[in-house]
Amino acid sequence: MPDNRATNYKPRTPLLAVDAIIELLDQPGRPIVLIERKNPPYGWAIPGGFMDVGERLETAAIREAKEEVCLDVTLTALLGMYSDPKRDDRGHTVTAVYVAEAKGQPQAADDAKNLAVFNLDNLPDELAFDHKQVLEDYRQFRETGQVASLNVPKL
Repeated sequence: MPDNRATNYKPRTPLLAVDAIIELLDQPGRPIVLIERKNPPYGWAIPGGFMDVGERLETAAIREAKEEVCLDVTLTALLGMYSDPKRDDRGHTVTAVYVAEAKGQPQAADDAKNLAVFNLDNLPDELAFDHKQVLEDYRQFRETGQVASLNVPKL
């Protein structure tokens, strides 16, 4: 009789999400788009959301940008992966954060209650998740071209 334990085993893992820091190429200074979340956790956030089964990370980031801010984006870099188990109050969620470019007028849709365009020197105070850290990493990326550094906790 064959051993089916290995084929029936499904690991319990964190949820997987994507975010896209969208730079608006047709506005001075390449400002970025943030959404005000319609659902908890509330606050301003980088457009993004959960991946669908069978979807690639990159495809999910492009889809989520279109769904939330009605822009067709081009991904230009993977800023980093953010995996702190405490980054999302709803449960352990890992996100891949991309830098993207777009042209046009963004519009709030889907899970976005509102949206606004921000320069890095006037970001809102009420940022959701760990997006304050993500945007600080993005600021360093804009200044140096270096993606987010590894954030390995001490054991």
